[in-house]
Amino acid sequence: MSQFAVRTFTLIALACSALAVQAAEGPLLARVRAVNIDSANKDTTGLGLTINNKVIPEVDFSYFITPNIAAELILTYPQKHTLSSKGTEIGSLKHLPPTLSLQYHFAPEATFRPYIGAGINYTNFSSVKFASAVDAALHPSIKHNSFGLSVQVGADVEIGKNLYLNLDVKKVQIGTKVYSSGTEVGKFKVDPVLFGIGIGRRY
Repeated sequence: MSQFAVRTFTLIALACSALAVQAAEGPLLARVRAVNIDSANKDTTGLGLTINNKVIPEVDFSYFITPNIAAELILTYPQKHTLSSKGTEIGSLKHLPPTLSLQYHFAPEATFRPYIGAGINYTNFSSVKFASAVDAALHPSIKHNSFGLSVQVGADVEIGKNLYLNLDVKKVQIGTKVYSSGTEVGKFKVDPVLFGIGIGRRY
């Protein structure tokens, strides 16, 4: 066999091996994460509104349209937060914040796979409750729907066959209008930074 034929055969074998590796990794990457919510708590009402920071569970699904480009959907269940005014608890609320992002993965076949992403967040506020004294004095209410942008950076680190450690940081726009007796008195922006760590599996 000529040297040219040997080289050609070797290249074909390597290409087939690469295709086999790609075939072994399906287009769907499912992750579970623990996420710390660190809220910006920006308030223009003069009430000094804040919600508490907390760690929540999260699941997400990334579908790879190409080896480098993926669409990610982030889901959780409604999360309860304490609502405070200048450090004094005045009520509570729940929020459900699904987020859809488009990601670019820089090294889809490496052990360390960094990515960036941007997308849109929809948050629904529910189970809004105020202390009886606050309710009687101010008759407060909030807008229950919020739309905002999100940006992220992260990385998947291969720790086994089709198994990955995930590190992820997001900045998300979440906010609501605040009303007293039906009159708008300002805006409350949660705008959290989300620090996540989790495990993912490729299917």
